[in-house]
Amino acid sequence: MAFRSRYWILLASTMLVAAPAHADAAHEAELEDRLKALEGAVGDLRSELAASRAQAQAATTASTEKVAALEASWAKQAKPEDGFRVGGTTVKINGYFKTNASISDYSGGVLGVRTAGRDFYVPGSIPVGGVDEGRDYEANAKQTRIWLTTSTPIGKHMLKGHLEFDFQTSPGSEGNQRTTNGYNLAMRRAFITYDNLTLGQEWSNFQYTPALPESTDYVGPSEGTVFVRQMQLRYTKKLSKTVALSAAVENAETATITQADATMTENADDRMPDFTARLLFTPAFGEFSLSGVVRQLSYHGTVASADATGWGLSFAGKLPFGPDKRHDLRFMITHGEGIGRYVGLNFSPDAIRTGANTLETPELTAGFAALRLGWTSQLRSTLMGSVQKVSYPAGLAPPNANKSAWSLAGNLFYSPVKPLDFGIEYRHGERELVSGAKGQLDRLEFAAKYSF
Repeated sequence: MAFRSRYWILLASTMLVAAPAHADAAHEAELEDRLKALEGAVGDLRSELAASRAQAQAATTASTEKVAALEASWAKQAKPEDGFRVGGTTVKINGYFKTNASISDYSGGVLGVRTAGRDFYVPGSIPVGGVDEGRDYEANAKQTRIWLTTSTPIGKHMLKGHLEFDFQTSPGSEGNQRTTNGYNLAMRRAFITYDNLTLGQEWSNFQYTPALPESTDYVGPSEGTVFVRQMQLRYTKKLSKTVALSAAVENAETATITQADATMTENADDRMPDFTARLLFTPAFGEFSLSGVVRQLSYHGTVASADATGWGLSFAGKLPFGPDKRHDLRFMITHGEGIGRYVGLNFSPDAIRTGANTLETPELTAGFAALRLGWTSQLRSTLMGSVQKVSYPAGLAPPNANKSAWSLAGNLFYSPVKPLDFGIEYRHGERELVSGAKGQLDRLEFAAKYSF
């Protein structure tokens, strides 16, 4: 309305200006006053126009910023979140689907139905002393794995949990290959961490899992590696940017044989936990682990009891090299007495129960080396060799006890996209008994894995 009023004032003033030149002199002063009023009205009009333009520009800028904010919000909402929230806890679910198919040839006999050695390489299960049965085909998806992790901030600290399952290791009733092929869910790992403290079932502190090579097999170089998951209480201390020390008390179990029979027995007679320690060194050029274990072995019979001491040292590492560090060399070497259940999937016993009611500890040396070659970002190979040798106290080992095992393997993996792997692997393994009898395994295996 103010704008229109000033418009009419301007129009009227203009008409007055156009009045005849012979107007009365009395009106000249009035005309000058009206001209000044006109100039003022024009100035006010210009100010209002400028203010209006400024308001329009501000509205346009605000609208643009709002649209940009909405687009950013939509983009953020469209991006997948890493986990989900339950109260103050972040929960994540990960894992992989894995299928395996293998063709095996056992030179020394037939492997029992539902034996773990049919699904993956268990050196202690290679048949010895029988007749070559020819080719044996197996296929399953038991190694499919799921894990759930949680993290809850508590002040400046972080409480975390890890729960992991697969279908490979569950004992007891299982499905069969004739109809449904259903298999039981088995707990692999279940632990909590609070800052430097770990409590629960986790890989043994005596084992260094990053050294394990990529394989279509469940383990790979089985006879040469430490491989144990068990209940423990572990404390880890960072000594420097590249050095960390961890110590743990772990669940104990003594596995024994007798002088007459190499059948492994779990005694459940242990009085003390196993004690482990590991020094981890991670310089820029690689990573190295030196670990040790000390344990008390126990057996309590109806007539007599016996104890013995077991100990072991293990050195492992990984050395990347080549363009973009696509290649690496991985290794592990382990030596000790009375540590059979820790190495090679319990290829050697922890102790021998003698007729004199004592426990005698065999000595073992085991190791593996694996060379990984990254041909391209999608294609890679691993060549690996593994061995374990067991030395028994003179005259105490039964003829059917395991004396040594070794294997060689090579594979080729292809990943068309990051979460998907296809692999093919050939393995030759050999097992020898104290008696000198031997059995061999040749296996060609295929695997496909989708990780999420």
